[in-house]
Amino acid sequence: MTEQQALAQIQELSEKINYHNDLYYQKDKSEITDYEFDQLLEKLIALENQFPQYKFEDSPSQRVGGTITKNFETVVHKYPMLSLGNTYSKEDLIDWDGRVKRGLGTDDYAYFCELKFDGTALSLTYENGQLKRAVTRGDGTQGDDITTNAKTIRSIPLKVKHQVPESFEVRGEVYFPKKEFERVNAERIENGEEPLANPRNAGSGTLKMQDSSIVASRKLDCYLYYLLGDSLDFNTHSESMAQLEQWGFNVSPTYKRCNTIEEVLEYIAEWETKRHDLPSETDGVVIKVDSLDQQNELGFTAKSPRWAIAYKYKAESASTVLESISYQVGRTGSVTPVANLKPVLLAGTTVKRASLHNANEIARLGLHLGDTVFVEKGGEIIPKITGIDELQRPTDSTPVEYITHCPECSTELVRKEGEANHYCPNSEGCPPQILGRIEHFVSKRAMDIDSLGSQRLDALIKSKIIHDISDLYRLPQIEKKLIGFELESDQYSKNEEGELCISNRKIFYALLEKPTLKQIDNLLLNSEQINPETFFSSVEGRLQEKGINYQQDGLTFIEACFTSEDSMSTSLEVHKVLIPLLQKNHTIDDYSLKRLAKTERNIHDIITNLFIELQPKEKEIISKLKSTSLQKKAVEGIIAGINESKDKPFEKVLFALGIRHIGETSAKLLAKKFKSIDNLISTSESHVLEIDGIGHKLAESLLQYFKDNRNIRRIEELKTFGLNFETISIIESDSNHQPLVGLRIIASGKLKNYSRDSIVEKIESLGGTYVKAISSNIDFVIEGEKMGPAKKDKAIKLGLKIITEEEFDKLIDTQT
Repeated sequence: MTEQQALAQIQELSEKINYHNDLYYQKDKSEITDYEFDQLLEKLIALENQFPQYKFEDSPSQRVGGTITKNFETVVHKYPMLSLGNTYSKEDLIDWDGRVKRGLGTDDYAYFCELKFDGTALSLTYENGQLKRAVTRGDGTQGDDITTNAKTIRSIPLKVKHQVPESFEVRGEVYFPKKEFERVNAERIENGEEPLANPRNAGSGTLKMQDSSIVASRKLDCYLYYLLGDSLDFNTHSESMAQLEQWGFNVSPTYKRCNTIEEVLEYIAEWETKRHDLPSETDGVVIKVDSLDQQNELGFTAKSPRWAIAYKYKAESASTVLESISYQVGRTGSVTPVANLKPVLLAGTTVKRASLHNANEIARLGLHLGDTVFVEKGGEIIPKITGIDELQRPTDSTPVEYITHCPECSTELVRKEGEANHYCPNSEGCPPQILGRIEHFVSKRAMDIDSLGSQRLDALIKSKIIHDISDLYRLPQIEKKLIGFELESDQYSKNEEGELCISNRKIFYALLEKPTLKQIDNLLLNSEQINPETFFSSVEGRLQEKGINYQQDGLTFIEACFTSEDSMSTSLEVHKVLIPLLQKNHTIDDYSLKRLAKTERNIHDIITNLFIELQPKEKEIISKLKSTSLQKKAVEGIIAGINESKDKPFEKVLFALGIRHIGETSAKLLAKKFKSIDNLISTSESHVLEIDGIGHKLAESLLQYFKDNRNIRRIEELKTFGLNFETISIIESDSNHQPLVGLRIIASGKLKNYSRDSIVEKIESLGGTYVKAISSNIDFVIEGEKMGPAKKDKAIKLGLKIITEEEFDKLIDTQT
């Protein structure tokens, strides 16, 4: 086959595949079977492999996956992905409509209604019609780049073959179709694997898988619901959705334009039952003001748009029995009760636990152990108890009494006046508080030391390597000691003398020739009362019977570990294993090993304290005896993450300290106002309350934190490691030149020299206020290319001053 013939065939196959793909996902029709479709795809892949120069970026073969992504890059959203406010009642929805009417000063507006799909939000960026990036919502300001995985979703166009703007974004919801979810679970059950919990969590987890071929195999789908861009010219959201459909994007056919709130309520009622027939899970309806100008006029709160809301359908409920209550301790010491329930099926998942929030909730419900309770699943991570059936209460049941002492450290709990929660005040000694504080410090939103997950931190704390956040910055000093550090302790126990013991299954696993742990368990089954003499008389026959490979010296070594007093299926003192292993090449006495076996928690720590250089064979056996451990590359990643964290700005460090009630937004406000930690420490409550958005509770919590000398010492220690405890301001030095002070400005249309973010930055850096909607209290409008005619007409009617981008530049140049 010539290159020209190959190219012609590749183009023909690509067109066929794209045609059938579009037919299936856009028009819900099918002209060929799945098998025939797969055959076309296989032919295309074979040709592209033979002629790689003709494997184009938008080829349908890109959807098959196969790329391995070890780490997903964090990307800042050009336009923040805000969440929507929720309402669960029609009365609240009518109240919201009233706020829209008052905000617009007119009843001349319409709504765009669409079903709210229960999936994972995704933002797609297209440049010159080509899909360039797919990013998850994340925290709304930044998310993970999962482009490789998103390309496997066949309803997401890789290339838009229409006349489109140079750059635009499309947002949508990725979901796991019900049929596909059932198919995948049936396969997992057949293979002896645990079924996936529910479509939403399974879909979200699938999108973050490292192997894109697994993502492709699960056949996720996506509905697109929002179009954004600097050079788009639409008057309504409806128009933008119609444009998306024309460009070949998969827009849900369930949307409707409603002229009144009464029509919206009819739409909600219509879909309350019909939604169950759809291919995806839905949990409500999204209602948006249709006019884009009116959206801009209504604007946003800090968390969500005022022009849109999500109506949630009433949560499904079930009844079950309250078996017990457990208590969890958070990083700030807050104690949360959790109801442990008799398992019950609810909204497609098995529910075993429910939230109880605090002691007030337990008292309000009047809970008794053994009660039959009603459980609802709304938008929460775990369900909640909404009531009890007193008629079914057992006669011997007892009321639930809230605990008085911490379940983790036994410290007496406190409850501050006016607060609903109980707290454990032992912040420096309570294990979950220590772990939670350090977890918060290293989290993505704080210092972003992503190589230190919960398992690693927990193991480091239990080994007394770290106890506080400042200890993290000492880890580079013991980098070599961390290589080989054990993360789990399940295989270890202590005998009556307090000596460290290791499970026999692990000993056999380490010393035989590549057996599986399951084979070892079968070998040791029912051997608890068998002493080694009896066991080893027939062990070779047992090994052959179980199909376990072994070498004679490995078997001889195992025999040397056990004495006749030992049993075969439980565990053995660690020193009995290490003595025969190490004595051949090292001078080690039994006493030293026994002493270390009483003070250390694992084999890694014992070997480290022996200060010996292991031989290759010893290293191999020791590594197999140990539990999951840190490898050199992982340790290097931890150290790199710690060093990089020293460059985080003051606001991130302040948030990372984990001061009660101080979130990311309040940390930014405090850093901007006070400039340094020293200024914050020495300030008064009245100065803190001068900041718009800071209340008494937060101010009190902040000052209380600085009154504790342990926290001051912690901060001073972190300073010595080079963390940023002051704001570095670029604009501050030029504070005398603020030509736009007091002016309210808006830009509309595409600007030549500014992006949307950079024009906002420029205006605010020169003292002005950037506003998002045209209104009578604006000082002037900067007109860019293709300014919307409706916006311009409104500005002219209001008598606003309209200037060009060049005039704006001259204005700020002249006055600076």
